[in-house]
Amino acid sequence: MRYRQTVPVVFILIFLAGVTVKSQTPASAANYYEHGASKFERGDFDGALADYTRAIEISSHLSPAKSRSLSSANAFDAAEADRIGVIDPITARAYTNRGIVRLCKGDVDGAISDLDQAIRINSGLAEAHLARGVAQRRRGDSKGALADFARALSINPRLSEAYHDRADLLLAMGNLDGAIADLNRALALKTHLPETYYGFGYVCLAKKDFIGAIAYFDQALQLKPEMAAAFQGRGTARMSQTDIPGAILDLSRALEIDPNLEYAYMNRGLALLLQGKDAEAQKDFARCLELKSDLKNDLNQRIELAKELRNKTP
Repeated sequence: MRYRQTVPVVFILIFLAGVTVKSQTPASAANYYEHGASKFERGDFDGALADYTRAIEISSHLSPAKSRSLSSANAFDAAEADRIGVIDPITARAYTNRGIVRLCKGDVDGAISDLDQAIRINSGLAEAHLARGVAQRRRGDSKGALADFARALSINPRLSEAYHDRADLLLAMGNLDGAIADLNRALALKTHLPETYYGFGYVCLAKKDFIGAIAYFDQALQLKPEMAAAFQGRGTARMSQTDIPGAILDLSRALEIDPNLEYAYMNRGLALLLQGKDAEAQKDFARCLELKSDLKNDLNQRIELAKELRNKTP
């Protein structure tokens, strides 16, 4: 059975380090910034968005003296400061984090706007380039995404998340060797990122190494038991191993965690069709097309193949 992967994205919020605040105004900006990070970690995206917006509003209007009291890092020359009108180091970080929040909320254009601004203020923020690369990919700009991932890694060669996000894009583009090389780099830097094992799982699927794929998805789920995309991948691998009950179990679990995985509905529907449960399968197919209507032709072809396979089974 064919499969479709869900993009594994790791978002890195930038936290303030070594910041000393003395006056009330810059302290307020830092407080809003920190509250935004806390809310993001709790899944309160609207609250995080509001707090980062307030941090930007305050920090963008600090005087140069107050701005420099926050941190001496990432200072800008006078011409750059005059052009942008912002020299507070909190501002670029707040734009980066707000862009990440917007991306999580599905506002790709808003995310790119924020990340563009962060990079204009401070082009040396690797995390801003990483997040913009993810956003560029979601907008369909693979070339722009690759350029941002490369820039992030040129700034911070130890940013493992950039390696496996780039690997996922290379895999989607059919560059298996490039994907494997990046996943190996990511694994050498951090062994505890489930997205890296997930990536190796999809490489194995592409190579039709279904046993290897299942082993990698198992590792991803050991690290992140609620990883819907890993259940989806393992379910797909089990279908290819003709373990239809196991596939349905995994795909159902994926949809319990994330009910918006159109390919999980498609594959579970195909598995149900193979079991002769046509009515249940049709419900999954209908939901798949509700989520992504342009899959209709692809889905119809897969349904015909599944029916042929079912008719040939004794």
